[in-house]
Amino acid sequence: MSSLALVTGATSGIGLAFAERLAADGHDLIVVGRTQDKLDAFADAHPHVKVRTVAADLSTPQGIDAVAAYCADEPLDLLINNAGVAHYMPLADLPAGKAREIVNVKVLAPTLLMNAAVGGMQERGKGTIVNIAGMIAFSGPAGPEVMPRRAVYAGTLAHLVTMSQTLAAELEGTGVTVHVVCPGIVATNFHAAQGIDASAIPRMSTDDFVTGTLRGLELGEVVIAPGIEDRTLLHAVFQADLAAFAGQSPTLATRYQSN
Repeated sequence: MSSLALVTGATSGIGLAFAERLAADGHDLIVVGRTQDKLDAFADAHPHVKVRTVAADLSTPQGIDAVAAYCADEPLDLLINNAGVAHYMPLADLPAGKAREIVNVKVLAPTLLMNAAVGGMQERGKGTIVNIAGMIAFSGPAGPEVMPRRAVYAGTLAHLVTMSQTLAAELEGTGVTVHVVCPGIVATNFHAAQGIDASAIPRMSTDDFVTGTLRGLELGEVVIAPGIEDRTLLHAVFQADLAAFAGQSPTLATRYQSN
């Protein structure tokens, strides 16, 4: 029996690369995207596997609910929350509609799709959830010299990292694993769609990115960073997080006490 994977944002870039690789490996697929014609073209190009298409806009409640229904009703072996939107701009310049779109696509949609999928995965005793974030999730301490401004976008990716880590711990021992992948700049049209020319910047290929992600799953890494050679860098970040978490006290810190 073939395994079943659902991939969001599957009509271009990273999502398309995942769908292509999974189809080549014999997975049946549910591919999600905004454009039905592109979804149909993918299905027609992969007759050797079963491909179902779902045209849905994950920035809307209706789109999220439609895809969540598949996550709840289908025996998913793999859920890849890849859909994304950038809208790089300072918070003061970010229209409310675009802010809502970022949060819906990168926070609300992954949360509700995981919520819909995880119960069935636990009952079956197996399943893999992969969230696509980015190294920008670790850029919070950077100063104002770091461009472009992207506070909301960075915050949503940091949410995905922390939620994935916490959920992975919640599900330990159930047979369900959770992972978050943090690419740097990948060779897609993602930045061009935001009016940013990244052509002169060294970029990882989508094929290498997918290869790194799948190897990270095999290694059991919760946080997968395909472009980080020295994994102790990530380990240091996580240890510092835990040290800060454990260092809290009900006593007011000295620096905050009145003179």
